[in-house]
Amino acid sequence: MTALDTQANPEIGTIVNIKGVNTNLHINGTGFPVLMLHGSGPGVTAWANWRLSIPVLSREHQVIAPDMLGFGYTDPTAGNQYSMDKWVNHAIDILDHLNIEQTDLIGNSFGGALALALAIRHPGRIRRLILMGSVGVHFPITAGLDQVWGYQPSVAAMKSMMGIFAYNRELVTDAVAESRYKASIRDGVQEAFSAMFPAPRQRWVDAMCSPEEAIRNLPHETLIIHGREDEVIPLQNSLTLNQWINKSQLHVFGRCGHWTQIEHTDRFNQLVSGFLREADQQKNEKKQ
Repeated sequence: MTALDTQANPEIGTIVNIKGVNTNLHINGTGFPVLMLHGSGPGVTAWANWRLSIPVLSREHQVIAPDMLGFGYTDPTAGNQYSMDKWVNHAIDILDHLNIEQTDLIGNSFGGALALALAIRHPGRIRRLILMGSVGVHFPITAGLDQVWGYQPSVAAMKSMMGIFAYNRELVTDAVAESRYKASIRDGVQEAFSAMFPAPRQRWVDAMCSPEEAIRNLPHETLIIHGREDEVIPLQNSLTLNQWINKSQLHVFGRCGHWTQIEHTDRFNQLVSGFLREADQQKNEKKQ
């Protein structure tokens, strides 16, 4: 058992005031930094998304996994007003607060759209980019995503929604659904979440898109990951990103929904670790 598992509430790392925003950060390990950006499910936290990857990646890297504005244990914005600009600025503020000049960047779903926007606007701050089940290009909103963003709290609704995320429905136990439901009804959580993506929700898919030309001009080595049976974000998104990003590679997991890092944990961690290790080796070779 790692120290990460012994906390009274493992979803709470260190609460840091960053430009007036109380921000929940998980910071583990040493080495070249990796910033991990979570998705946008109700009650989501960085720990819920990345708990199976943080211990592995932190063996070789400094892992930073924040709850972004309005999510988890990080403050909401004033008036629960959200935008990609605010999330990008919050991410940069986190890096600045930690004196991190450059980082590798991993984005899951909504976090993928944020990672794309961050890499486009601040290319020098990013070394390598990893996008998993990513938003950020145009697509007609899926029934799955519409259900996720339209979540109204109940255990039954949470279990139904989590069933959309997972190809292997056995992962969605009553205990897991109950736990995530309780996370979704903490004070202020549902208020913030419902303010982010009100109907009609296609406009929020579109608001998260980055311009095609800007994506095509990304200079970063990029790893794109997707589950073949993803019912939330269509596989076509990652096919498009692979076509547009020159230095990109695409890995598609079969028998996998939107939870790549949970349904194929070992393979996901091995794939990501190898991709980042390649950059570390190139850096060391340049020093020699």
